Amino acid sequence: MSMAPIKTSWDLSPLFASDDDPGILAEREKMEEEVGKFAKKWKDREDYLKNPKILSEPLGEYEHLVKNYGKDGKQGFYFSLRTAVDQLDTTLRGKENKTIDFGRRMTTGVQFFELRVAKIPAGLQRDFLEDSGLQPDRHFLEKIFKEAKHNLSEPEEKIMTLKAKTSYGNWVEMVSSMLSKQEREVWTSEGKKEIKPYTEFHAYLRNKDQKVRHSAGQAVDDVAEKLSEVAEHEINSILEYKRIDDELRHFDRPDAARHLSDDIDTEVVDALTSAVTKRFDLSQRYFGLFAKLLGQKKLNYYDRVVQYGKIDKKYGFEDSVDLVGRVFGWLDPEFEQIFVSSVQAGQVDVYPKKGKRSGAFCATDLIVLPTYVLLNHTGKLQDVLTIAHEFGHAINYHLMRKTQNALNFNSPLSVAEVASTFMEDFVLEELEKEADEELRLALMVMKLQEDMGTIFRQVALYNFETELHRQFREKGYLSKGEIGEIFKTEMTRQQGDVVEMTDKSANWWVQWEHIRYFFYVYSYASGLLISKSLQAMVREDPKAISKVKEFLAAGSSDSPRNIFKKLGIDITDPGFWEKGIGETERLLDETEKLARKLKKFH
Repeated sequence: MSMAPIKTSWDLSPLFASDDDPGILAEREKMEEEVGKFAKKWKDREDYLKNPKILSEPLGEYEHLVKNYGKDGKQGFYFSLRTAVDQLDTTLRGKENKTIDFGRRMTTGVQFFELRVAKIPAGLQRDFLEDSGLQPDRHFLEKIFKEAKHNLSEPEEKIMTLKAKTSYGNWVEMVSSMLSKQEREVWTSEGKKEIKPYTEFHAYLRNKDQKVRHSAGQAVDDVAEKLSEVAEHEINSILEYKRIDDELRHFDRPDAARHLSDDIDTEVVDALTSAVTKRFDLSQRYFGLFAKLLGQKKLNYYDRVVQYGKIDKKYGFEDSVDLVGRVFGWLDPEFEQIFVSSVQAGQVDVYPKKGKRSGAFCATDLIVLPTYVLLNHTGKLQDVLTIAHEFGHAINYHLMRKTQNALNFNSPLSVAEVASTFMEDFVLEELEKEADEELRLALMVMKLQEDMGTIFRQVALYNFETELHRQFREKGYLSKGEIGEIFKTEMTRQQGDVVEMTDKSANWWVQWEHIRYFFYVYSYASGLLISKSLQAMVREDPKAISKVKEFLAAGSSDSPRNIFKKLGIDITDPGFWEKGIGETERLLDETEKLARKLKKFH
């Protein structure tokens, strides 16, 4: 596909011309007017809660509000993007905060609608779900009805919200704050000992210099041990908080609330975690290989994430765009067209600069607005993969935008990373084709490292969480030693004996923030494994890309289980997940074979 000149900074004119555009105030006034009109018309009526034919009217008006305004309007999206590239401008930050406050007021003005719909009696819900005029929003209503089963009364819900900060949020914030304030002396890459903050420790764990890595590992050990006693009280408090919540809301499992909010069936998550756990032998094989490649008989716990090999080739942005576009075009011409038009339209902010947010993201808001991608491209190989990853999200949004209404314009957490990892892996394969064998081995190990962290380690953590909640509910309180033993057992089950778990490394649960947010880590594994299964389908038959596109276009119009069922795929079947795991096994086999060929070990 021919390329027009590439724009490397965002063009936000489709949103507003400037920070002081008169259209911002005009939009705010229009939004206030429409929200007020909606509330006045429907807040005191109950007829639409009894008759499906009447509900179609307020539901259509509600969809109009979501489509054109969302939480805080086009202005909210505009100022969030502006501050992302200019975080040092306090005036800009003030305008963004005002927009957020405005959005809260507008959300409060319409939140009655979903709460009222949720109270439609169970005996009438089937009539609403089967009404022909409500079919485009059937699943939207299904989710509201399912969640309603676990809702309390309005006064009780208010109490639950008010108590959450003191009973849960403050505990988590306390440990996070204490971690962030820790400092230790560590060896640096320059061969000096320097005092470094906790936030930098993990970067040093990837260092190839074993002395640097060891000192960083010791620093994490020391911090985790120092904070383990207070973290013991914190974890027990939030486990108790979760137990009380589940009892009040009548959830029969600690992870059931998470599954409901993620629109995923418990049966699906069980099939996923069971399939991965049964193949922890692959994870153990990988760590055995990794130890040999590092020339070590055993791996310290902190050695797991060190970078292997030399990956130093530079990739200019235009070359990166050419490579990614070529891969996208091979997968499907529409993918390339979406990618190229976005780059040409100024929907990508490419290079790092002072005051710009670090990392990368793909941002979309209202269904009627463009999608924007933020990068910090420095020419590293990882930057090429980041382009593919973020534009996987962008393609996902584009396909949803073509087929869904505003109420279905999103992806559940359980499948949110499918498009991004699907695209990223095919681009990595293209990079491998152009690499010599030494670089190819390094890239393959890098990919395996990601698979181990995203699939196997996250499921091991899910198993840890499950056992943690089970034992807490059985015993009523867990000591830091008991928590450490559960952690040590589950990590060893996943990693094998080649990774040494000491008494100090058993405390690393202290700094693992994910367990404070209850059971969401399965979504890392589900996203990547679904992606791998779809990749295998496309490799076997390139025409299967049409099924991938159907899935990506479906948004939240149905549950992931039903969307895949329509495509002839059963994600409740462990065999589906095993197919994705088989892709990792294939990569591990090839990596071991190449390592032997290059005589990296005997």
